[in-house]
Amino acid sequence: MAALDDILGMLPIDEIASKLGVDADTAKAAVAQGGGAILGGLQKNASTSEGSAAIEAALGKHAGTADAAVAAGRIDVDAVDTADGEKILKHVFGGKEQEVAQTLTNDKQTAGIDFSKLLPVLAPIVMGMLAKGQQNQSTSTQSSGGGITDLIGGLLGGGGSSQSTGGGIDIGSILGGLFGGKK
Repeated sequence: MAALDDILGMLPIDEIASKLGVDADTAKAAVAQGGGAILGGLQKNASTSEGSAAIEAALGKHAGTADAAVAAGRIDVDAVDTADGEKILKHVFGGKEQEVAQTLTNDKQTAGIDFSKLLPVLAPIVMGMLAKGQQNQSTSTQSSGGGITDLIGGLLGGGGSSQSTGGGIDIGSILGGLFGGKK
């Protein structure tokens, strides 16, 4: 199972930077923060049996996404279905995707990034990688909730929704503040 850093390595950061009008380091930080926010939202949802079941059903629909978007070991950003990404974000963030995007956009480290444009690109990639990881995961660890939580935790580097994505933003604080819960 790929970690968030592995996903970053598959993305054409220079192409993303060019599309966003920023330098490569800023784009990489933004992708890490955006991917971490999506994974944190998924992990929060996976903490309930209903949320876990919904994520597993969604992963079944995204089983081919990672393979379809990957060309020669790199993800083709132009091949990503951003309309699907917007739907994913709506489910992950419970209709608060604009608030999450705005909070990330306001971060000084990723100044100039419009996360409302970046997150819909990242969401299908993250779901596709999770779906691929679920396919690779042994059936003995696929239990209701634990399997999905382990997959998401693996992408976060074993962290959890309270993990900072290396850029200074504490994803757990963002999500906890928006959803009225703890990290």
